[in-house]
Amino acid sequence: MTETSANQLSVQSTQSPAESPASEKYTARSGPIVGVLAFSGIVAAVMQTLVVPLIGEMPELLGTSASNATWVVTATLLAAAVCTPITGRLGDLYGKKPVMLACSLLLVAGSVVCALATALIPMIVGRSLQGAAMGLVPLGISAMRDLLPPEKLGTSIALMSASMGIGGALGLPIAAAVAEYSTWHALFWGATALAVMVAAFICFFLPATPVTAHGKFDPAGAAGLGIGLVCLLLGVSKGADWGWTSGLTLGLLVASVLVFLAWGWFQLRTSDPLVDLRVTARPVVLLTNLSSVVIGFAMYAQSLIVPQLLQLPTETGYGLGQNMFQMGLWMAPGGVMMMMIAPVGARISYSRGPKITLAIGAAVMAAGYLAAVALMGSTWGLLVSVCITNVGVGFAYGAMPALIMGSVKSSETGAANSLNTLMRSIGTSVSAAVVGVVLANMTTDFFGLSLPSEAGFHTGLLIGAAVAIVAAIIALLIPSPATKKSDAISDHAAREETGTADTASMHP
Repeated sequence: MTETSANQLSVQSTQSPAESPASEKYTARSGPIVGVLAFSGIVAAVMQTLVVPLIGEMPELLGTSASNATWVVTATLLAAAVCTPITGRLGDLYGKKPVMLACSLLLVAGSVVCALATALIPMIVGRSLQGAAMGLVPLGISAMRDLLPPEKLGTSIALMSASMGIGGALGLPIAAAVAEYSTWHALFWGATALAVMVAAFICFFLPATPVTAHGKFDPAGAAGLGIGLVCLLLGVSKGADWGWTSGLTLGLLVASVLVFLAWGWFQLRTSDPLVDLRVTARPVVLLTNLSSVVIGFAMYAQSLIVPQLLQLPTETGYGLGQNMFQMGLWMAPGGVMMMMIAPVGARISYSRGPKITLAIGAAVMAAGYLAAVALMGSTWGLLVSVCITNVGVGFAYGAMPALIMGSVKSSETGAANSLNTLMRSIGTSVSAAVVGVVLANMTTDFFGLSLPSEAGFHTGLLIGAAVAIVAAIIALLIPSPATKKSDAISDHAAREETGTADTASMHP
């Protein structure tokens, strides 16, 4: 069997025919399945950008200080980071559909609490519940492996991954428009309606997913991982406010290292670990997760820099004077590009392998950042750079789950995908900290106000380009899939190459 054939089957190569009876059973319903899962991903992404237009007004709206108001964002980040690996493992143990339904109900509850909130604490509770539901996306990608025929898996994964981009891109201008022309409570009632739709679609249109793992849940492992993540992400996300050399910041970062060491020791010695570290140590999984951290960093740097450039006053000489709604509209086409490019990325993964798609995506992201450096003087120039960068993000986000699922058993899919999502989240948190430090230290005086300087934005964009290049190099180091397969799989690949593949040929 050729290496190309092995690449074509990299997603399903670890899934034996006996493991995938659902593929044949639900072939006729693959369209609705992908539609439900993609819609779930879009809504989850919308929830993450929902409060961005309100950040500046939150202290007044909730009667609190500006520093306390940032917890509305931080709480969502922490809850998502802690709960995503847990929901992934629960999905493997008890089936993805019931866990996804539970996540959607958390999304409904969190949206209702936020809609009714008039003070900081209820808002933080509601945003935490919304964050806890973010496991919808990796669970949805994992469910595709259980429910879709192999020949549709690659494109469907790419579309599901791209849904996060279009949800985030469309959520910003929609949220800004609602916040400007209606009450902020209406924003969360709208979110509640979307969350109810997600729950209904999952309940009535998503087929039952098979239980792929056996064993019991690891509450001690979940608690250890949660404590370590909270210490790490609090230290990284609040370091700029508390001081990077303050006792609290350094104490949290040191505590995270110690907790993770103890947690890793425990995970290697328990019979049913929350995260099987032996699986994560496999070269393909390890390097893919490492690249996910770097990709998350590179992706988020743009989201921090370009909106500020668009909104700064034109009097600065480099700001473009757009309001929040206009800024959202300039950013929105980037998310659309992710959706449009998804089938192209899936085709590259099919013919050349997901690692090549990931490397290309990272290289395209670097090109987008360099384009932003050259074109940051105009709104259209930034629009072009955002579209280029998001084409790369679309390639990368579709390739990473394919690499993960091509290297783990069906019983490990939910946990492995959720861990990969967590790695991207860690990358975005580190990106926010690094870019924040750069922009805070490279400033200019604007009528008594300290604003990030043009040189600071250039530096941030160049850092994004450099990190994306590092991601491309890591992707190229990922081992190629093994070329030795069973005769049945070799026969299936040969049929696919000639355009005559038949799903039934996977069965001996």
